Amino acid sequence: MDIAVMEECTRASHEERITFGEVVGRLIGAGVERYHADLVRGETTYFMPDGQSHRVIDKTVETPPADAFSADGVLAAVRAIQAGKIKYLAFCCRIMEAGCVGYLVSMQGRRAVYYGRSGETYVEPFPASAG
Repeated sequence: MDIAVMEECTRASHEERITFGEVVGRLIGAGVERYHADLVRGETTYFMPDGQSHRVIDKTVETPPADAFSADGVLAAVRAIQAGKIKYLAFCCRIMEAGCVGYLVSMQGRRAVYYGRSGETYVEPFPASAG
């Protein structure tokens, strides 16, 4: 388990030095199967296929998540970051304003699943350029 890669991906994301596609590529290279970002707690947990995991504490976003989940709001934020109109921290603020409290990224499933307080979800397949 390459903990240094996991910690660097988290740090680089929060410092806005890396794109989602670069994160996915590095994590695949390190053998990571999936990761979970808890936006409220400010932590990301990386999971390996053999059951090992590593949690990285990162900065919490100051934006409180909305009570109601808006899949359209999450989609708009996803499209904005994919188009390069916003960076990671603005993306986190926007999805939290849309009621997202966390997301799971599956390298194997090639998708990100964004979820709200009541279990509502929005699923975004990886763009062709990711990973």
